[in-house]
Amino acid sequence: MPDDETFLQQFESAAWPLQDWHHQQHIKIAYLYLSRYPLDIAIAKMCSGVKKYNAAHNVPEDLDRGYHETMTQAWMRLVYFTLCEYGPAENADAFYEANPQLSQKKTLRFFYTKETVMSPKAKAEFVPPDLIPFPQSKKNLQTQK
Repeated sequence: MPDDETFLQQFESAAWPLQDWHHQQHIKIAYLYLSRYPLDIAIAKMCSGVKKYNAAHNVPEDLDRGYHETMTQAWMRLVYFTLCEYGPAENADAFYEANPQLSQKKTLRFFYTKETVMSPKAKAEFVPPDLIPFPQSKKNLQTQK
């Protein structure tokens, strides 16, 4: 696995191989952006970055494939909460390994019904959770830096 800077550069330039672009890599990019930027800017960079990456690799857009706004933003918020609560790690790989709760793609089932998260609306725009709200940290990530 490349170092964080190389990995981020490969993602942003769409040089990272599509066959190696999985949930783990999404979480690691989320961590890298959230480690560098405030939440709103990190979300914007992640959303635009995934769209650009998918376009560069001709990823088909369908209801269950391609870019998904709600899933992207939901994971950004969960990674942000984890960073606020447990702090950063020496690198993205170490952060991912230290926080196994982020490795389970099915985690979003605690927050969303299948009907909501798989809806065309949720794919196109951020929809808040319809089961329980995302956790909120009493800690502020910006004060930990």
